[in-house]
Amino acid sequence: MTVARTLAAFLTQVSYADLPPQTIEHAAMLIASTVASAACGSGIDSAAMIRDLARERGGTPQASIWFDSGSQMKLPVADAAWVNAVMSDAAASDDSDLRNIVHAGTPLVATSLATAERTGASGQDVLAAIVLGYEAAGRIGEAVTPGFRAQGFHGCLIAIFAGAAATARLLGLDAAHMAQAIALSATSIGGLMAAANTSVAREYHAELAAMLGGQAALAAQRGFMAEEGILETEQGFFAVYGNADGANVTRDLGASWDIITDMAVKLVPGGHPHHALAEAAANAARAGRIVPDEVETITLSRPGVKTLAGPLHPANLIDMAHSPAYFLAAGVADHDFSWVHASESKITDPVIHQLIDKVRVGEPPTEQAEQYKQGATVTIRTTDGRTFSNTVLAPKGAGILGIDWADIDAKYRTLMPLAHMRDEQIEASLQIIHDFRHVTHVSALVDLLRV
Repeated sequence: MTVARTLAAFLTQVSYADLPPQTIEHAAMLIASTVASAACGSGIDSAAMIRDLARERGGTPQASIWFDSGSQMKLPVADAAWVNAVMSDAAASDDSDLRNIVHAGTPLVATSLATAERTGASGQDVLAAIVLGYEAAGRIGEAVTPGFRAQGFHGCLIAIFAGAAATARLLGLDAAHMAQAIALSATSIGGLMAAANTSVAREYHAELAAMLGGQAALAAQRGFMAEEGILETEQGFFAVYGNADGANVTRDLGASWDIITDMAVKLVPGGHPHHALAEAAANAARAGRIVPDEVETITLSRPGVKTLAGPLHPANLIDMAHSPAYFLAAGVADHDFSWVHASESKITDPVIHQLIDKVRVGEPPTEQAEQYKQGATVTIRTTDGRTFSNTVLAPKGAGILGIDWADIDAKYRTLMPLAHMRDEQIEASLQIIHDFRHVTHVSALVDLLRV
């Protein structure tokens, strides 16, 4: 069989009862994280533009726009996912698959909730779809990592498979039709990293992954036929994006789960590769009780990193999200890094910018380099010759470390008020997400996401 058909057979045959409890727990956490991130992004201009476009276009009322304070109209499934995904990605506060830094959860949760609203799916149906969608994207993404990034492509070309697989699952497609949804997704999207790193094209990519993934599943449901072997064929997806054959994609299916081993939920804003930098910098600064004026250098050591990437002195949220120097300097300056560091006051803080000029890149670690999962070692040297170092192998919120509901709850309660949600709505919706496996219809949650 083709890779798409073999993967689809697995994705359609696994039941909710077959899934390990931790995968279900992480799926519920991902819902909370994605919705909270969308609340944070709901007021950003790019999200407002897409919301207005979708309302203007209208269509069959099937699924809700989150945090809608206007007519509270419903939209076709793909369009609702389109709007909700851009909100979640706009604030750079969603999730990442740490192997490839793909924000699979944004289109995955947006499409899953929208589809479930249309089909009447239960909480268990949605949670299973999320686990399996994350698995599909993770396996396909691993096959083309790091090749697709080296060529300048953005992770949206992998994230599309998450939403497509989850939508196909919730539509009840069989393996043959699921395979077509995967094949259509493989030939539906591009996205350039250079645009995502410097503009709001980043969230535009996310909305396209959500909309096009959902559309692929809907088209496959109607019998639309693509080249089923497009993943592995000559000049196909694996060859073009990763110069690979994708042989590992269908190996040991079910032996481990991407949503456990590689998913990480953002507990602070900005690009996930930089979270461990800020964490290690803050740890070292606290240990040395260091004040900014006594810092001589801040040195980063990370496998494969020899130069400082991204904007050096960020001027806005986009710059900040992609500036490792900012994360290092902010961690040292404040002995912490949190949601406040996405604010204008912090992005323009002169103390942080003075420290940015003291950031250096040291030699990559040579011992146990394989243990670093977007981790880093940070060393602070003071003007009087003292040094303080700290190593963070993986950022907080990484599944491999274990994710704590207390951290997810704190994120939810911090970000949801940004969408003008009332306290009672926030608590009620959070409780529903905690108990999502008992939900009979997703409207129990979606109806609370209104302002």
